[in-house]
Amino acid sequence: MTRPFQVLGIQQIAIGGPDKARLRTLWVDMLGLDVIGNFRSERENVDEDICAIGQGVHRVEVDLMQPLDPDKKPAVHSTPLNHVGLWIDDLPAAVAWLTGQGVHFAPGGIRPGAAGYDICFLHPKSNDEFPIAGEGVLIELVQAPPEVVAALRLG
Repeated sequence: MTRPFQVLGIQQIAIGGPDKARLRTLWVDMLGLDVIGNFRSERENVDEDICAIGQGVHRVEVDLMQPLDPDKKPAVHSTPLNHVGLWIDDLPAAVAWLTGQGVHFAPGGIRPGAAGYDICFLHPKSNDEFPIAGEGVLIELVQAPPEVVAALRLG
């Protein structure tokens, strides 16, 4: 089975809670992560602080998320480890190939993400039409920029 893409590494870990200030106490105040940005989206029902571990192409985001409305979907706080983001060298090729293999994608398709890279999500649950999914884990595929592709390409 030849894949037309590579997973290059972890791009982000997203942690949700009802109050991101409490998350910041641990991740920023206690562990020393830097807040490098913020993202707010009514459509995604999220208010998040984008933090970072490491530098350059080896930097991994840690997104601290709370819902704008705890009664609306998506419920970014209902699973504390909300999702894991993976750097992908060719996102359109990955989506096309994975879809053809029966992987279940979440609605929304490829779109700009909070950090400015194109993203899409693998659904945490399978169905009859798409029997392969994250088995309870939401997985974000993130188009790696050229410098990340060059530095992290495997093989």
